[in-house]
Amino acid sequence: MFAKILGIVLPVFGLVLVGYLYARRHRPDMSAASRVNLDVFTPALIFHVLSGRDFHPAEYLPLASGGVLVVLGSGLVAWGLSRALGRDFRTLGPPLMFNNSGNMGLPLAVLAFGEPALPAAVVLFMVENLLHFTLGVRILDRRAGLGALLRMPLVLACLLGLAVALLRIPIPQPITQGIDLLGQVAIPLMLFSLGVRLIEANLDHWGIGLLGALARPLSGLLAALALLPVLGLEGVQARQLVLFAVLPPAVLNYIVAERYGQEPETVAAVVIWGTLASLAVIPLTLVIIL
Repeated sequence: MFAKILGIVLPVFGLVLVGYLYARRHRPDMSAASRVNLDVFTPALIFHVLSGRDFHPAEYLPLASGGVLVVLGSGLVAWGLSRALGRDFRTLGPPLMFNNSGNMGLPLAVLAFGEPALPAAVVLFMVENLLHFTLGVRILDRRAGLGALLRMPLVLACLLGLAVALLRIPIPQPITQGIDLLGQVAIPLMLFSLGVRLIEANLDHWGIGLLGALARPLSGLLAALALLPVLGLEGVQARQLVLFAVLPPAVLNYIVAERYGQEPETVAAVVIWGTLASLAVIPLTLVIIL
């Protein structure tokens, strides 16, 4: 079992470490690469998975519902924690609600459950991102409109992929292979970029950062365990929901907080400590669910 767990987490954290070590020496500007990943490579991955012949959207409705409820349940815990600590919910809420379902969730799902588990992981990634760019942005800015959401490549890829799957639209194999090649860039680049981001860590707010890092997986886990019998999830999808629930905060939380001036240093501390805590949380979770 130890060898299996090591085989799952080592490639993930190994790529993050490579990005961190490279950034320590060369300080690369990853803004362009990250933008291309969000605009091209990740949408290609999502479209390729969702438009596949073996993807049946109806099979993932309970899992998608579970993903939504895990995010909202974590938000409820974040609201209570914010009130108890006298902190602004707009600061603690998003990093406790929105997890790293892309950078870590996708590769962990494939390594833990095999390539057939990728569609379910993409569904959870899609749910989390849609909530982040709608509810998450509205938490920080109540005037934010939803029109821009429909123009995002990630959202367009989701809608097009689902349309192709539901309507059974045939896609020529050369086009499918080209999209697949583009999508294969997404996950390694996500992990490398996460490692690069770690050099920006500011641990001055370590107290609230550590508290948030612990509350993120605990709140998600409690929500997931309560939902499993209600949603009737079993087997791999049940395990994937639990793994999704304990993922660390998404790096995107820091980027969005910085954009809206919502205590970005505190949010960054929660993200960094959450990522460090995942070194223990994720292997322990895998031991239990596997």
